[in-house]
Amino acid sequence: MKKWIYALGTAGLLIACATSPTGRHQLILFNDSEVAQLGLTSFEQMKKEEKISTDKKMTRYVQCVADAVVREIPASYQQSASQWQVVLFASDEINAFALPGGRIGVYTGLFKAVKDQDQLAAVLGHEVSHVLARHSNERLSQGQLANLGMAAADMALSDSSVREPAMAALGLGAQVGVLLPYSRIQESEADVLGLQLMASAGFNPQKAVNLWQNMAAASKGKKPPELLSTHPSDQSRIKEIESQLAVVMPIYEKAREMGRKPQCQN
Repeated sequence: MKKWIYALGTAGLLIACATSPTGRHQLILFNDSEVAQLGLTSFEQMKKEEKISTDKKMTRYVQCVADAVVREIPASYQQSASQWQVVLFASDEINAFALPGGRIGVYTGLFKAVKDQDQLAAVLGHEVSHVLARHSNERLSQGQLANLGMAAADMALSDSSVREPAMAALGLGAQVGVLLPYSRIQESEADVLGLQLMASAGFNPQKAVNLWQNMAAASKGKKPPELLSTHPSDQSRIKEIESQLAVVMPIYEKAREMGRKPQCQN
């Protein structure tokens, strides 16, 4: 039992050793290069399993917006803009993602909600920000710590008649009380960072509000309650984005003055 307590304590000490781009303390237990390799491997597997779009015009459009966004990635980040790869997948799913290792996937179904280059930049800025903020590493680390905690509790309750219901309760508690809320924090953080990225690239951050209004309409009320969701509600997200506009609009205006005026044609 002591060795599990020691392991948990040692892992907990690492929380103060990592800080996100917004200044939030993070739990990081894995080497970033290992997580990047996981991202690359996952992306290659997806390319084999998912249908890749043959629409060259749409692919160029997505690539154009992605290129403009990733050019604004801070120089301190180890992945240079030229190393990012973008793939358009033929799927009705309204989604996009970015993976450690510099990979971006966009589903054609996303364009049910995305109506212009600025809205697409809001999506891609958000997804790339997950990578910049090391959210995948953080999620893996949270899962590792939760597994350690469950293993320690399992050992402590091994001779107890309440072991099974207690373990079930602990599992639900870890999911709702720790893992899901933390994911919502990460989503909100990616929204903030993504707005900064798109604004710096010369895309209008006000269009992010329109994007999430479109997303809310496209969901048709099928999303789970915010408490049990890994994403903030559309209403919460829109409110947070609106509160950030006073910060990011000057970034956008400065970018435009410097000649950053993307012309990505759909």
